[in-house]
Amino acid sequence: MLQMVQEWFWWDRLWLPANYTWADLEDDDELVLPKASHFYITMPGALLFMVVRYFFERLIATPVAVAMGIKNKARRKARSNPLLEDCFVSCSKHPTSHEIYGLAKKSNLTELQVERWFRRRRNQDRPSVLKKFQESCWRFVFYLCALIGGVAALYDKPWLYEIWLVWENYPKQSYLPSQYWYYVLELSFYWSLLFSVASDIRRKDFKVQVIHHCATIFLLNFSWCVNYVRVGTMTLLVHDISDFLMEAAKMCSYAGWKASCNVLFVIFAVMFIITRLIIFPGWIIYATVVYPLYICPTFFLYYLFNTIMFTLQTLHIYWSYLIFKMVKKVLTGNMSGDDRSDKEEDDVSDDGEDQCLKNGAGAGKHRVLNGQPDH
Repeated sequence: MLQMVQEWFWWDRLWLPANYTWADLEDDDELVLPKASHFYITMPGALLFMVVRYFFERLIATPVAVAMGIKNKARRKARSNPLLEDCFVSCSKHPTSHEIYGLAKKSNLTELQVERWFRRRRNQDRPSVLKKFQESCWRFVFYLCALIGGVAALYDKPWLYEIWLVWENYPKQSYLPSQYWYYVLELSFYWSLLFSVASDIRRKDFKVQVIHHCATIFLLNFSWCVNYVRVGTMTLLVHDISDFLMEAAKMCSYAGWKASCNVLFVIFAVMFIITRLIIFPGWIIYATVVYPLYICPTFFLYYLFNTIMFTLQTLHIYWSYLIFKMVKKVLTGNMSGDDRSDKEEDDVSDDGEDQCLKNGAGAGKHRVLNGQPDH
């Protein structure tokens, strides 16, 4: 049964142009073709990336954060309160004024104390600025290295300048060692992002990020297996051009370097629009949709691959919308951090609240334990 499913899955007509079979694509002295087994190394590669990231964030990113003026701010934890915790988990993290009034009555606390408890409890679940910086610093270093590696692998390739050459002699195209390692590093990195998504900072576009990682992993694997390697490396390079700028802008934002953040973000926005909304659809997707029609009749892989490419482009449009919103904030002077993640709420007012309670404000509205007010 398994053998039959495998034979059906790798049916020639699904993955190869007409008049080609897998027997035609055997390696010889002049032809070395990609194979699925070449990517077994990406699983241990992903684990290695996660280990390297762990030490990088603590041994390199943290000292850099300190040098840029970022401190790991101590947070006040919310007192244990089963009633409020149950409401926080099952009902709302942001209760209305009416709900706060009811909770204050049930818990024998003041409304100020209930509001403060929810504010502290929300802050407990939010990542610290240092953690955000560490994550951005790691991605900045990888994306910058990936960009340098991609340019080194492609700068002398003729299809970088004449895009139609990605189909020259297809599917009998030998892969190059530089292409292989470019793929392995990128695929290992995206596997590591997918494995660590539960522990990474959860942003508002969390689901979109997961879809993007899955689409990228799927695209890389299948573009390699069916020898769309030239198109694959071009796609990787286009994506790497702007990513490191965004991470650099976020690092400056977390450090409070507003001017540097705004400049880097504007440069990132320009590069993102050029690469993701102009070059990617107008050059690469055009090459995957139009040029193959001149080579051979369409087949299943043609439709599948282009569906994934259009999925990526849809995500680019969505992120462009978010970027335009942030650019508007930059131009109006309202830019503050990464709009995709929750901002920490200020807790400095607690001392004032405590002092008011000690001075008798709200007397009779707070619970007394052993003769002392419960603050």
